[in-house]
Amino acid sequence: MDRPFNVLFLCTGNSARSILAESLLNHWGRGRFRGFSAGSFPTGRVNPHAAALLESLRIPARDARSKSWDEFAAPGAPELDFVITVCDNAAGEVCPIWPGRPVTAHWGVEDPAAATGSELDVTNAFRRAFEVLEHRVKAFTGLPIASLEQLTLQQHMDQIGHSQPPAAGA
Repeated sequence: MDRPFNVLFLCTGNSARSILAESLLNHWGRGRFRGFSAGSFPTGRVNPHAAALLESLRIPARDARSKSWDEFAAPGAPELDFVITVCDNAAGEVCPIWPGRPVTAHWGVEDPAAATGSELDVTNAFRRAFEVLEHRVKAFTGLPIASLEQLTLQQHMDQIGHSQPPAAGA
């Protein structure tokens, strides 16, 4: 391809998981991938815990904003190569018709924005979501996408969606 692979991460609120995934892909994709994110019912704001975590880890998120998935189905939207849901609600919703023929996958991640308890509990929930997404993004960016047939690529995408990072200290 003469352009980066365009990847859209979907979540219902587009405030945490999809924002983390978009930022991670843009960071680890090294120009081969361009990440985007959107939601079916966007909150209109990036979750402050997600923004703080990305900033603390020096993962650029300067363009991150909560937006509707309708932006990516509209004329003039980037042609999508991949559409990945990161929450179970978005995976079950009827999505718009995406331009092109993107490969789709579901990489369900527990919602850190729903975490309760102490500030440390909430921070740890965001860190865990980040670790799962980072693990999956790194596996995805390591695939030889251009040389894989469609069915094989789909199988790899589904496998990545079930993968987990190694336990801490392992």
